[in-house]
Amino acid sequence: MTELLDIPVHTSDSTISTLREIAGGNLILLVNTASECGLTPQYAGLQQLAEDYADRGLTVIGAPCNQFGAQEPGTDDEISEFCSLNYGVTFPLLAKLEVKGESAHPLYCALTRFRDAR
Repeated sequence: MTELLDIPVHTSDSTISTLREIAGGNLILLVNTASECGLTPQYAGLQQLAEDYADRGLTVIGAPCNQFGAQEPGTDDEISEFCSLNYGVTFPLLAKLEVKGESAHPLYCALTRFRDAR
């Protein structure tokens, strides 16, 4: 699991970080998100979850992806602004990434290996 937490990721503001650095040792809920999905209102619930459980050691991290029905077409700045203005999102968002196929982000490749290892 240590390897997974140390895979470099870009945050929505283009900072290079890791899940370990973003969460600061907290438990992580990593959620694949999309702004134009039928489940987009999930942002409000995720924000509430982040607020309710932050003091108990939970960090919610959004991972936008446009690979499912082109439901996340915006830029990282547009996604962050949309989430903030429409749902009050303050939890960390990663830069838009791919989760499947040849261009899948190394984080998702590692998560898939972990899932397949069970």
